[in-house]
Amino acid sequence: MPLDIYEEIVALRRLGKRAALATIVSRKGSTPRKDPAKMLLCEDGRQIGSIGGGCIEAEVCREALMVMRTERPALLSFDLTDENAEESAMLCGGIMEVYVEPITPEPRLFIFGAGHIGQCVAEVAKSIGFTVAVVDDRVKYASPERFPRADALYVDPWEEAFRKLPINDSSYLLIATRGHQYDLECLRFAVQTPAKYIGLLGSRRKTKLLFEVLEREGVNPASFGRVYAPVGIEIGSETPEEIAISIAAELVAVRKNLDVRQLRETLRHAKSAAQA
Repeated sequence: MPLDIYEEIVALRRLGKRAALATIVSRKGSTPRKDPAKMLLCEDGRQIGSIGGGCIEAEVCREALMVMRTERPALLSFDLTDENAEESAMLCGGIMEVYVEPITPEPRLFIFGAGHIGQCVAEVAKSIGFTVAVVDDRVKYASPERFPRADALYVDPWEEAFRKLPINDSSYLLIATRGHQYDLECLRFAVQTPAKYIGLLGSRRKTKLLFEVLEREGVNPASFGRVYAPVGIEIGSETPEEIAISIAAELVAVRKNLDVRQLRETLRHAKSAAQA
């Protein structure tokens, strides 16, 4: 298989793009391809490589779109024996299986706020495969010394920093600044982005107040449904390190496309039952 398929996968992930990789994993009898061929399907419609052409490839392309949307792999079986040849328009006479797997963007976490919790979250997130960017307006805090594993540091006045951030629909945003006013600035920006995840550190009361301010400013309240607040899976966390673990658990759940709100509700009921 040409090396450019692998190079393209790396490039797509870095650009925040999705794709699907189809691989012939088993074959029996006469099939269009005799080798473990691969084909990369990009979300912009481009196709690199081939698994044999014809109706098989067309069916794989259709399935690839679903795989990209759900980020769940699929195993497709094609029976090209004589009795199925007329229907399939393929006269090979064999049986073939094709595995279609999602190519997902590198998950990038933008941490707004370079305080103690931001520090701890950056460390944990990096260890579970996230690219980490830290955003703050204080050079003393958003520094390589405090965030040695961060992939990027944005140290500017907030509005200026916002304009520089490469946020797309595979980005994760965590708002954990040093004050309500800064949280408000970041939240105002965040709900206007296509980010996959927006987490807000703070109490329900604080969250409600921030939402009310934004609503008075004309922000559509429907956008608030995208915000996970209070942030993190409820594990009784208190210290920055424990809070970071609860946030990391939520990040993983979102990355795995789990129903986080249902998970929260289940845990709440379990906690109530345990305390009864």
